[in-house]
Amino acid sequence: MSESVTGQDLINWAETLAGIARTGLGFTESLYEKERYEEILKVASEIRGAADGNITPDALVTEWMQMVGQGVAGYVTPKAAIGAVVGNDDNEILLVQRADSGVWLYPTGWADIGYSPVEVAMKEVYEETGIHCEPVSLLSLVDGMRQGFTRIPLYSMVFYCRAVGGELQRHPLETSDCGWFARDSLPEPLAGLETWVDDAFAAIEGRMTEVRYDGPRSKPWEEVIR
Repeated sequence: MSESVTGQDLINWAETLAGIARTGLGFTESLYEKERYEEILKVASEIRGAADGNITPDALVTEWMQMVGQGVAGYVTPKAAIGAVVGNDDNEILLVQRADSGVWLYPTGWADIGYSPVEVAMKEVYEETGIHCEPVSLLSLVDGMRQGFTRIPLYSMVFYCRAVGGELQRHPLETSDCGWFARDSLPEPLAGLETWVDDAFAAIEGRMTEVRYDGPRSKPWEEVIR
């Protein structure tokens, strides 16, 4: 493997190919095309397996095939994860310790149907910590795979919110602990990259001026259109 190609690159390419193939399977009625898309899924699973030794290609193909829908329901898109950086009057941040991994992070969860993104953020905060909050601004909107903190396609939306009431009470199943923390007394281990910590406290302290997002690359879709 070239030094310029990383395992994360392979995962990104594999998931992209798998998404194209599953979308094709969801829309086509041609047996010939279905066979070709299934072949693409097999190639994608082998790429994914090369990047992650814990992946069994045949099992992954079976899993992907089970996700195939029909028509619009079959159009594969990234999942949406929504989080909330919550600050208080003491410039502290609200963090939860994930029960599954033991790492600390701001409240976050998958988007729920029937709620707007900011409503999901507020709901997750209350469910995971017992704290009521109100939204202030969007903090970041990024591609999780491009940022390297996930191995499945997802868009991460994080809102900055202010606490307005409630009492600390962790979720009995999803979290092991929760609490307020100052910048110089953050718990360990923290999830993800240090950049979110800098952004979080910049917002809490009133220094955040821009939303973090993924900048455009070389516009690969233009080559496809040609």
